[in-house]
Amino acid sequence: MSPHELRSRALSLLSRREHTRQELFRRLVTQAESAEALETLLDELTEEGLLSDARTAEAILRMRAGRSGLLKIRQELQQRGVPGDVAAAVLEVARANELASARQVWRKKFSQLPTTGEERARQGRYLQNRGFSLAIIQQVLRSED
Repeated sequence: MSPHELRSRALSLLSRREHTRQELFRRLVTQAESAEALETLLDELTEEGLLSDARTAEAILRMRAGRSGLLKIRQELQQRGVPGDVAAAVLEVARANELASARQVWRKKFSQLPTTGEERARQGRYLQNRGFSLAIIQQVLRSED
């Protein structure tokens, strides 16, 4: 694939949604003439502001915040190839709202606090599967407000 076609393909992918540098590399490496040519293209896209790991991380946070906990958001950032320092900054923002998000998710599913151990475990698993930490789950299940 020529450099022009490769750039067109990269822009097409970026027009649909934000991608990290690592994701774009994985998607295009088989179509590029060489890995070096692809790296050069990715550098150009980054310099032009068309490719940004930070913007991708923020998009993931906006998409997941209010529905998922830090653990799930962190996992997605890692899977998508967001660099550690960028992920840490985004997770710090999410950490400030994690308890409120957990309460919102809990209220949407459950109408009252658990009265039995079995019910408490069920509600805890529900929140845990959405990526909330044990400490946050305990806070949510202790009080409704």
